[in-house]
Amino acid sequence: MDISIFLAKFWGWYFIIFFLILSFNPKRIRQIFNDLKDEKFLIISSFICIIIGLLNILFHNIWQPDWKIIITLIGWISLSIGLSLFILPKRTVVWLEFMNIKFVQTVYTLLFFLGIFLLNIAYGIVLF
Repeated sequence: MDISIFLAKFWGWYFIIFFLILSFNPKRIRQIFNDLKDEKFLIISSFICIIIGLLNILFHNIWQPDWKIIITLIGWISLSIGLSLFILPKRTVVWLEFMNIKFVQTVYTLLFFLGIFLLNIAYGIVLF
């Protein structure tokens, strides 16, 4: 299986599952923001973001002007968030707290549509 298709399936399903969890249990959003104040949670979260971002970049660093660039950008964004949480934890948490719940809901709704797009690319459901 092509690594691009594999990562399109992975990120597509991840974004849809993430959307469903936060849609059916919106208290999780506030819980995540509250947990970011705990340094242990913050360090573990930053390590996970760094690892996922690095793996994504190492296996898929393709800068073609098509759908594959989305997967590459997801890896770079994950790595950037992980590094910022690890290097500048207080500033990053303050910046994350600045975002309100409505903005987060908008972002994860956009991620839902991105997940549908990636799954459509991976499985070829709707041809265009």
